[in-house]
Amino acid sequence: MSLASGSSGNCYYLGTESYGILIDAGISIRTIKKKLKEINVSLESIKAVLVTHDHADHIKGVGHLGEKMNIPIYATALVHEGINRSYCMTEKLHTSAHFLVKEELLQIGDFNITAFEIPHDGTDNVGYFIEVAGKRFAFLTDLGEITPKAAAYICKSQYLILEANYDDEMLKMGPYPHYLKERIKSGTGHMSNVDTADFLAEHATEELQYIWLCHLSKDNNHPELAYKTVELKLKERGFIVGRDLHLFTLKRTLSSDVYEF
Repeated sequence: MSLASGSSGNCYYLGTESYGILIDAGISIRTIKKKLKEINVSLESIKAVLVTHDHADHIKGVGHLGEKMNIPIYATALVHEGINRSYCMTEKLHTSAHFLVKEELLQIGDFNITAFEIPHDGTDNVGYFIEVAGKRFAFLTDLGEITPKAAAYICKSQYLILEANYDDEMLKMGPYPHYLKERIKSGTGHMSNVDTADFLAEHATEELQYIWLCHLSKDNNHPELAYKTVELKLKERGFIVGRDLHLFTLKRTLSSDVYEF
């Protein structure tokens, strides 16, 4: 389940019947607790938080989860440094800080987790490839482009959470200052609908069953526009949404449905 996906905050839950993990915690503890309770999941059953990078919309809640709830917070050494420097971290990480290394397998219960490098303008940035109960997930929430390394993990996944941040025309005509538009479009910024659609059309395999488009911009995108852009490009390559695979857009501040496999 996506608890939130966007520049106001990001948090995803992936779980078995008895326990789970969070990917990012960029929303309030109260909101995390409330949204998990609605699906009968307690914070006590969360075994770890995996952090993708140190921007505030991905880490706001990790201090409380780590130091008050004693949940291990996993990130690279550079991301941990960035977390503890961040203005939004009133609760610094001490005993709860756990370190992972890109491309090295991390096991947490039944979860086999591999962090891999992706291009974005945080201190250090990773995507996650997670195998659990024979299912393969890839999480790539903020990235300027899909590198060959990131592509390799995407192509191994059955379930893909991938950014479609902005529509080119909406960004071009929108109110953002020039420097911010350039940052968003850069190779260390964000993926556009067309970027994501082109990649998926070129690389979608029969293995890929579900795609969730994440981190949609409030000002420079619409869920229907992101969905249609990807759907049409996939159709051009012979992939019919609803028949060959499933496609969804994730809401910025509202929870998604719970998906069970």
